[in-house]
Amino acid sequence: MAIPKNHGFPVASMTAFPKRLLLMGPIGPAIKWNSDRSALPEQMYDIDPKTGEGSGLPLWTATVTDPHEASDGKGKRASFDITFVSRVQPVPAGDQIADDMWFIELEGLTAHPKVMGQGEFKYLGYAYRAEGIKGDNSGAKQAPADPGASRPSGSKAA
Repeated sequence: MAIPKNHGFPVASMTAFPKRLLLMGPIGPAIKWNSDRSALPEQMYDIDPKTGEGSGLPLWTATVTDPHEASDGKGKRASFDITFVSRVQPVPAGDQIADDMWFIELEGLTAHPKVMGQGEFKYLGYAYRAEGIKGDNSGAKQAPADPGASRPSGSKAA
């Protein structure tokens, strides 16, 4: 088959999550697992050390709930973690419900097929990755608007 390993299938956010997603808590760095508990936490990056493939961007993670799954009675997959691949930490934008709870819509969403479950109760599920959150203007999707007074604009500084 011509589909490469770890291929993500692009999908529109409203197709995958018709009732949007509910962000449950803050977005934080994805941390590498380390058996040494006294070791400093190390952030994960989107790169395969064996092959060198990937974007090299930092990975961020957040816990979300899909209201559509919960309303269909599929509570097993209603809450899950989503990974963001972005050079800066995404900032929630959208309808805030309570402290650290937001309805969000994702940009650059890809679905990665994955076998989930245990033993004889395995099923096909998806691990989701996104580039950012729709409406986020923190710089995750675009450069800052003002480069600052320290850099000359256009021509060389005198």
